[in-house]
Amino acid sequence: MKINISEVKANLSKFVNMAYHGERIVILKNNIPLVDIVPHQIEGKRTLGLLAGQFTVPDDFLDEDDQINSMFYGDDQ
Repeated sequence: MKINISEVKANLSKFVNMAYHGERIVILKNNIPLVDIVPHQIEGKRTLGLLAGQFTVPDDFLDEDDQINSMFYGDDQ
């Protein structure tokens, strides 16, 4: 289905519903095709642990640094 952008503006939910149910909709501006409305395709599940074993966290990762603390809180601590 080819439809002008002005009609899509007025009836967007109708055309989204049509696309969801399999209809391919081409949006035109001055009779020039701009975009297609097509149903969303799920890309798949994300893989957890993709970088497992690729790096190690140092033992002192959560330790506070006196120099950084003095920059944030001043030397009064």
